[in-house]
Amino acid sequence: MAGSTALLVGLALAAGTALAQEPDWTATPSYGSHHLSAGFTPDPWSQSLQAGGSTEVNGKLGPNCTGYIMADAPDLDLHYTAGSMPLYITVESSADTTLVINAPDGRWYCNDDFIGLNPLVMFQNPPSGMYNIWVGVHGSNQMQPATLKITELNPTH
Repeated sequence: MAGSTALLVGLALAAGTALAQEPDWTATPSYGSHHLSAGFTPDPWSQSLQAGGSTEVNGKLGPNCTGYIMADAPDLDLHYTAGSMPLYITVESSADTTLVINAPDGRWYCNDDFIGLNPLVMFQNPPSGMYNIWVGVHGSNQMQPATLKITELNPTH
């Protein structure tokens, strides 16, 4: 019986450790919350921040999820009221940055290296709601300066 109790405790600890690795989308964001509605100005809206963190993201969240983030809280919570335009979330930095986003549908969306070393996540028909956004650094847990940009205008043109 003691062996099975130890096994259960070990499994509970392993499960707790796995859950601790997931980004906490419920936490207060490091750079605050921002509200934008379709047709917002100025477009793009931007936020300077420090990208990266101590937690390595892996593909378990979803395709293209990579980099190091501060998993204990999002960098920014975007409360978005959608219209007919697509929504683009991108990062500009001299470092190799990544994006990890928990969208209103509860799914994770990630990108690395869309425009050079800068990531971009596009929502063609974005739902209204909260987008929890983390800006990561690929291949390093060193913090790097970056600018998060949110736009309805295609940044690749």
